[in-house]
Amino acid sequence: MAGSVNKVILIGNLGRDPEIRHLESGVSIARFSIATSETFTDKNTGERRDVTDWHNIVCWRGLAKVAESYLKKGMKVYIEGKLKTRSWQDENNQTKYSTEVVADQMTMLSRAEANNIKTEYPSSVENNPVQPPAADLTSEPEDDLPF
Repeated sequence: MAGSVNKVILIGNLGRDPEIRHLESGVSIARFSIATSETFTDKNTGERRDVTDWHNIVCWRGLAKVAESYLKKGMKVYIEGKLKTRSWQDENNQTKYSTEVVADQMTMLSRAEANNIKTEYPSSVENNPVQPPAADLTSEPEDDLPF
């Protein structure tokens, strides 16, 4: 097989509101984390256990603007993208690494609610500035969010 594949698909809940930055060039960047959980039964004790993993997500340009406008802590989202590892030097000249998911597509699976007012938003967005996001206002709010 020629080439390689770098593809990540996650469904999880936002652990915090997106952190937004705007570069001097006008490009927007949104950063947030999502939690994914797995439940299993411990073979030794028979107890049900939950394991939660946290994933750092980065959205650029139009996708970042959608995240800024509509994403809130606790919302369930579908993220599709690729893994990217970056490195930098800290104040002690130690090399630090961070692996993030750079989102190419995002679908909001629950609605943000502020003061019991439902927020309308585009449900699925790809990081494509030419194609406007599609609106889907038919999904119901998620009641059993773990946050």
